[in-house]
Amino acid sequence: MSSSSSTVVTPALVTQKAVQRLPRWALILLCAAYVLPGLFGRDPWKTHDIAAFGHMWSLAQGQASWWQPSVGGVLADTGGILPYWLGGGAIAALAPLGVDPAFAARLPFALLLVAILALVWYTTYELALTEAAQPLPLAFGGEAQPKDYARAVADGGLLALIASLGLLQLGHETTPELLQLTGSTLFLFSLAAVQRHPRLAMLACLVSLPVMALSGSPTVAMMLGLVGSIVCVRSAQDDMRVHLRWVLTALATAAILATVLREAGLSGWKWRLDYPDHPADTFKLITWFTWPTLPLAALTIWHWRRQVWRRHIAVPLLAATVGLIAGLAMGGNERALLACLAPLAVLAAFALPILQRSLGAALDWFSVFFFSVCAAFLWLGYVAMHLGVPANLSVKVAKTVPGYTPHFSLLTLALAAAGTLIWLVLVRWRTARQAHALWKSLVLPAGGVALCWLLFLTLWLPPLDQARSYRLLLSRLQQDLPGTGLVCSPDAPVGLLTALEYFAGHKVDGRALAVSDQGQRCASLLLRIPAHEAAPEVPGWSRIAQYNQRSRNSEQVVVYRRAP
Repeated sequence: MSSSSSTVVTPALVTQKAVQRLPRWALILLCAAYVLPGLFGRDPWKTHDIAAFGHMWSLAQGQASWWQPSVGGVLADTGGILPYWLGGGAIAALAPLGVDPAFAARLPFALLLVAILALVWYTTYELALTEAAQPLPLAFGGEAQPKDYARAVADGGLLALIASLGLLQLGHETTPELLQLTGSTLFLFSLAAVQRHPRLAMLACLVSLPVMALSGSPTVAMMLGLVGSIVCVRSAQDDMRVHLRWVLTALATAAILATVLREAGLSGWKWRLDYPDHPADTFKLITWFTWPTLPLAALTIWHWRRQVWRRHIAVPLLAATVGLIAGLAMGGNERALLACLAPLAVLAAFALPILQRSLGAALDWFSVFFFSVCAAFLWLGYVAMHLGVPANLSVKVAKTVPGYTPHFSLLTLALAAAGTLIWLVLVRWRTARQAHALWKSLVLPAGGVALCWLLFLTLWLPPLDQARSYRLLLSRLQQDLPGTGLVCSPDAPVGLLTALEYFAGHKVDGRALAVSDQGQRCASLLLRIPAHEAAPEVPGWSRIAQYNQRSRNSEQVVVYRRAP
C-alpha cells in the first residue's frame, strides 16, 4: 500500500472511450426506483420489521424508557438503542402532523439506504483515483483520464450494490442492521478518502464505529477497526499513518459505548456464535445473497492479486472478509452477511476494467432472461388476481393469500407499466448496440433488480401487505378480545405484541411469567403454538378461539378468557 506503483503492473487497460459517463438522470432514476417502492402504503411486516417498529412506537408513545426500549415489558435484546431512537424520534416528530407512524419510522431508514448508495459510489471513486488503481498508459495515447476513469468505476460500484440480491429486502426494513451497514460503509469511505479529504475522513471514522456499537454490532466494529489499523500500519503514506490515530480513537470509543450499553442491561457485548447446522444451505445462502458481486469480486482479486495490499484492493477485501466471517460465525445469518455487501460491490467495480467480453455478455444474457421471466410471472399473477385468467394460477394465488380481495389502482398500474417499458428499452439498448462503457455489464443486473422490486411493491403490494402484516389476524381476534383490560401473551414474539398495541390498541404484557403469577391483571390470555398442534389446557382459563396467522400450515394463536 505504498504511494508509488511504479514497480507494480496494473492489469487495467482502459481507453477514454470506455469511461463515458453514465447520465446522472438515469442513475438517479434507477436509485429512486430502488429506494422508493415499499416506502409508502404498507404496514410493518413480519417479523424483524414490525418488531423494530414496535420498540420505536413504544418510545414515541411514552410507553417505554428511551434508555431501555421495550414492547409489553419485553426489552430489545439486539440492536442497541440508536436505531430505535432514530425511528422513535421520527414518529414523535411527524405523527402529530398527521403522518402515518409506520411511514414516519421508515423515512429515516430510507435516507440511510440513500446514504449507503452514495457512500459506496464515493468510496469507489476515491479508491479508483489512487495511483495504483489507475490503468496503464497506452503506447499511442488515448488512455482514460484519471477522474473520468474513477467516475466510471464508481458508477459500476453503485450498480453492483443495487444488483446485490441480499440488500433488496433487508435494505428496505426499519431494522438495526441497516444502521449497522451505514456505519460500516462510512468506515470504508473514511479509509478511501484519507488522501484527498483528510478532515472528512477523520469525521467519518470517528462517527462510523461508535454508530455500529450503538446499533448492536460492537464486535464487527472492533473487527473493522482492526482491519483499518492494519491498512494504516502497512501503508507507506504519511496520511494513512496519521489516520491511524483516528481509527484507534473510534475503536476505543465504540468499545466504551458498547460496555456502557451492557451495564445498562442492553445488548452491548453479546456473542451469538452458532455453527451452521447445514453447511450446504449456508453456501447456497451466501451464493444468492452476494450475487453478482461475489464472483466479480473474486475476479478482481485474481487479476489484481499482485496489488492485493494496495489500498483499492486491501480496504474492501478485508472489510468484506469481516462481513463474511461474521455471517458464518452466526450460523450463516443473512443479517450478519449484510455487512459484506458494500465492500464486495466496491471490489466488483474493479473487475470491470479487466472483464472479458464473453463474461460480460454471459452476465447480460442471464440478466435479460432471469429478470424478464420474473417480470412476466409478476404480470401474469397480477392478471390472474384481477381477471381470474389463467384459472389455475388464480387459484394458487387465492390459496397463498386466503381471504384477499383484489383492489385495482390506476396509479400502481401506471408505475408498473412505466417501469416495464423502461426495462424493455434498456434491454433493447444493451443488446442492439456495442457499448464501450465500463459499467455496461452491470446495467441489466441492477435494472432487473429494480424492476422486479418495483413490480412486487406496486402490482403485488396489496396481497403482500395482507400476507406479511398482522392487520388481518388482529381484525379477526378483535371480536374475542375485550375492549379494555390487559392482554397477556407470555413468550410471544415482539411483532405480535406490537400488532396488539398498534393495530388493536390493547395494553399488552409479553413477559415470560407463569400464568398463575399474573393474578387478576390479565383480562385475556394469548398463546402462540405451532401449526397443527392442539391448544393446551391452561388452569383457570377457558379457550374461546383459535386462529391461524396466515394459512393452515402457519403458526396458531389461541385466545383464552378466565374461567367463571
